[in-house]
Amino acid sequence: MPTRYRDALLEQCGGQLVVTIDINDRCLQLYPMPKWLEIERNLNSLPSFNKEARRAQRLLVGHATEMEMDNAGRISIPPVLRSYASLDKKIMLIGQGHRFEIWAEDVWNQKLDEMLAEEGEGDEGLPDQMKQLVL
Repeated sequence: MPTRYRDALLEQCGGQLVVTIDINDRCLQLYPMPKWLEIERNLNSLPSFNKEARRAQRLLVGHATEMEMDNAGRISIPPVLRSYASLDKKIMLIGQGHRFEIWAEDVWNQKLDEMLAEEGEGDEGLPDQMKQLVL
């Protein structure tokens, strides 16, 4: 974990983290424990008879793995999750506000190129909340 995040994570969650798969991309999602517990509670409150809700529960909660940062700020990602995200040697840790995404460096670079090459849809594809933001 980069130094700039380490202290905040130790303060916020005592270094207790949860990693799970991303159901849209071949990357992992890393959450501070308190944030994950909130997400897990929301996932578990979804109707189990809804096919897509059940899929999300199975994939996200089913792959959720608790971990703790060591004194050097390192975490050990289980082999099944490393395999899912094709993590080998070089990874990218992408901050996303209340969570991080963990990508294989080559997969991230490809995804980044794809996102940058996408033609903008103007503000038609943006959620209404984003249309009001001033950046």
